[in-house]
Amino acid sequence: MFPIASSEFVQIFRNRAVLISTLMPLAVSAFFIYRRDIFAQLGSDGYVAAILVITIGAFSLYATAVTTLAARRQDLFLKRLRSTTAGDAAILSGLTLPVSVLATVQAVVVLAVFAAVTDGPADGVLLIVAILVTFLMMIALALATAGLTGSPEQAQVTTLPVSLLTIGVASWVGIAGTDELTVLKRLLPGGSAAELIVNSWNGGVPLAESLPLLGPALAWVVVAVVLALKLFRWEPRR
Repeated sequence: MFPIASSEFVQIFRNRAVLISTLMPLAVSAFFIYRRDIFAQLGSDGYVAAILVITIGAFSLYATAVTTLAARRQDLFLKRLRSTTAGDAAILSGLTLPVSVLATVQAVVVLAVFAAVTDGPADGVLLIVAILVTFLMMIALALATAGLTGSPEQAQVTTLPVSLLTIGVASWVGIAGTDELTVLKRLLPGGSAAELIVNSWNGGVPLAESLPLLGPALAWVVVAVVLALKLFRWEPRR
């Protein structure tokens, strides 16, 4: 797994499309932090933190992973890797590990900057758990979406629905809260994850009430993995 990950890490900086999808969320994050006063008035500092994390997860992690897998399938790299002793899980882990690490580093840096201009998160441990669950959900969705993506160019289209949906749901939850349409908001992808991040940053919600929010996010991981097992292809479609 690690030799594959090392090689893939180098390739990230050679692929312009992948590099853009990795760096673009940093510009968006900078804008949200710069105009934090306006966005915090719409929801709260927790809402801004949720948007920062979900945006990084949607683009730096999800979209980049789909683009990477589609590119490796198109150039037959996936097929060649499968002829080695590496197992399927090791191959996919190796290919997605670099983007996962980059997205995590981005989230840490961006949230550290945001914490410096605010009071910081009320519950750092819950925030870490929320980020890990969010990113796990996004990487699982990436594996499923990659099965429907024939080329890196198509990834720009196939990743839009999930990316925009998760960001939209996070904004809905962050601004409107979950007092109304609670079940719907929490069951949509990104809904429970965004609420977890909001709670961890703002505080005021008992831990016992926040932990059940892990359920819907983890359920999406299971759904995405099942879809990936059915849809993922190792060779280009003929």
